[in-house]
Amino acid sequence: MGLFDRLRGDDKPRVAFFGIDGVPYSFLEDHFDEFEHLGALADEGSSGAIDSIVPPESSACWPSLTTGVNPGKTGVYGFQDREIGSYDTYVPMGRDVQATRLWDRVQEAGRDATVMNVPVTFPPQRNVQRMVSGFLSPGVDKASYPDEMREYLQSTDYRIDTNAKLGHSEDKEEFIEDAHETLDARYEAFKHYLQQDDWDLFFGVFMTTDRVNHFLYEHYEEDGEYKEEFLDFYRKVDRYLGEIRQNLPDDVTMMVASDHGFTSLDYEFYANTWLEQEGWLSYEDDDHEELGDISDDTEAYSLIPGRFYINLEGREPRGSVPESEYEAKRDQLKEALENLEGPNGRKVCDRVVEKEEAFHGDHADIAPDLVAIPNYGFDLKAGFKGHDDVFGHGPRNGMHSFDNASLFVDDPDATIRDVDLYDITPTILDLMEMEYEPSEFDGESLV
Repeated sequence: MGLFDRLRGDDKPRVAFFGIDGVPYSFLEDHFDEFEHLGALADEGSSGAIDSIVPPESSACWPSLTTGVNPGKTGVYGFQDREIGSYDTYVPMGRDVQATRLWDRVQEAGRDATVMNVPVTFPPQRNVQRMVSGFLSPGVDKASYPDEMREYLQSTDYRIDTNAKLGHSEDKEEFIEDAHETLDARYEAFKHYLQQDDWDLFFGVFMTTDRVNHFLYEHYEEDGEYKEEFLDFYRKVDRYLGEIRQNLPDDVTMMVASDHGFTSLDYEFYANTWLEQEGWLSYEDDDHEELGDISDDTEAYSLIPGRFYINLEGREPRGSVPESEYEAKRDQLKEALENLEGPNGRKVCDRVVEKEEAFHGDHADIAPDLVAIPNYGFDLKAGFKGHDDVFGHGPRNGMHSFDNASLFVDDPDATIRDVDLYDITPTILDLMEMEYEPSEFDGESLV
């Protein structure tokens, strides 16, 4: 019996899910001798590398992971989405997720969910046992429900996120210290509510892993100055996950997963600068800073990460490409992206996905026409403010990958083969012995 044994008599199985944002499976697997708790979870349960979604960006990934459906159904395609029939853009928040969340299904079944620090969940829902929203939340005071939770988290110096700006400095010591403090506070809060709440589903996300990867991953891969600090951080992540696992009771299945993989970053690619230089994009004046500044001569534009839109007549306000030319223009743009090479002579794009291949559902009308999945080493930016060069460098040295995300299930019967994020929600529902229609999801259960 552990610290987190349930309070009421109920023999239905439970699930405790822990997100480790942006952690590549191959990295963990290479260090199972050091990350002994994740190594034990892999040995005694099931684990493997899984795919992310198109596009592999956290704002799109977490809504899909927690609903089991693609962005055409969630309505969230990235950190910035565009309004229908407009060049106006917005940052999607929790209320913009149009598909049913996993924890809503749990609550509707008369069971309880505690949800902590999941990206794109602000403002916190009031139909769950408790929730503190994650990435994109303005602060703990507005991101927590109920009031008791807010008061507790504020008393413990809980943070929604690491101060990523600290990572911009060449000296990473302050950033690393802040990352550890954020991780420590997150673990203490998880432990507190794992023990206090009588939950059926506990769903918590460690976001700090993504931040550390963005600023230290190259140090790890290239034996850089902060390689040992990078590994020390993950030794702590492993220890915290191990302590949680050791204290979970027998009726709980533990899951650990990331929303995308990670790799070192060589070049940022400024897609709109490239489109402008190649004659696809023009602006109404030289002082352009946003999508609304494009001119009616524009044939294509881009939003992060790697999303490309044809400036289609009748769909965009100043659309210049007639419907009769849409397919030909899209094919032309796709071929140009597929052939695009970086300064190092390597192809920028691993593949370019047409929207019909990746997106379907009631919200496919705002889908990008093409999504470029970058090759390792390239990060696809938009760059409306303009850059002198198509390729450049920013403060980050690590970037997302579509493949090599992580999944661990504390169940030896789980089959982790040809898996992506869409399979996680139906797997959790099966582990909890909850009924659902398989046709509701774009993935399927692994158990």
